[in-house]
Amino acid sequence: MPNVTPAEGLAGFNALTPPEAERELLACCASRAFARAVVAGRPYDDEAALTAAAVGAVRALAWPDVREALEAHPRVGERAGGPGREASWSRQEQAGTAGAGRKVLAGLAAGNARYEERFGHVYLVCATGLTAAEMLDRLEGRLGNDETAERAVVREELAAITRLRVAKLLAGQGEGR
Repeated sequence: MPNVTPAEGLAGFNALTPPEAERELLACCASRAFARAVVAGRPYDDEAALTAAAVGAVRALAWPDVREALEAHPRVGERAGGPGREASWSRQEQAGTAGAGRKVLAGLAAGNARYEERFGHVYLVCATGLTAAEMLDRLEGRLGNDETAERAVVREELAAITRLRVAKLLAGQGEGR
């Protein structure tokens, strides 16, 4: 599968066939509806336009499509496995858990279990730049949300992650790079 390279950037993304572009976008947000929506808006004039379209597409997803995207995310505190770009990006994003103590990691594991029992899906947070303790604090705070409020938070976290990943895609970061 072709990958967008740093030299190609946005022009390379715009030049991909629709199926190729959708595959690239699935590393940013693993919802097929998201990928189709963003590809339908091509060509994009600049990175800001692509990013705005990607964030808008995430915010417009039906809840089953959000759930599809959540399936690709590992639990906070658990390293994503595999050689793929999405797994690599997830490991980078959760780097704040690397040096965490056992107590914080145990708290994350217990909190993940409570969260999944309460909401029926993985706890999602845009972990870039956060320490494990900060991720845990946010998790514990969100356990008090009702379903409607939590779905709104999840969409915004997914949009934030997608924004970062679109920039990585255009910069050519990922598999083999």
